[in-house]
Amino acid sequence: MPFKLSEEFKTKAAHICAKYPRKDAALLPLLQELQGAAGYVAEEAMDALAQYLELPYARVKGVVTFYTMFNRAPTGKYHLQVCRNISCHMAGAPGLLAHLRAKLDITEGETTGDGLFTLSAVECLGACGSAPVMQVNEDYFENLTAEKLDALLEDLKHGKHPLKR
Repeated sequence: MPFKLSEEFKTKAAHICAKYPRKDAALLPLLQELQGAAGYVAEEAMDALAQYLELPYARVKGVVTFYTMFNRAPTGKYHLQVCRNISCHMAGAPGLLAHLRAKLDITEGETTGDGLFTLSAVECLGACGSAPVMQVNEDYFENLTAEKLDALLEDLKHGKHPLKR
């Protein structure tokens, strides 16, 4: 059965599109809606959205593949995105990535067997002054060390939000 946009999504989409001078200008917020519902943007969802917005599929796919905020596959409960750009690299990001790979027994793009963590290396998180930086879902963790990473992982494993104590 082919993927179809839900009526609920179409209602939200109409409301979002009404805020823009052209329907296709709502592409980013509509992709965010799709990801919010499923946790990622599936190929079939990209195709359905392209049809809805009367856009070429390639344009929608190009946006999804350009922005690291869009996941193209399901992720774990916590998506660990380690910045690997020059400031973070120089401040120790390669060592942090190696530490996470060893501790979680996964590589970039993989999810732990319990579905808790997905590991990604991303190009730039825009927090160069507090490198090295990692984004966990929507939250940033800065000036990281292996010890801070270990404490963060323990908090997350136990359902504690490290920024909301």
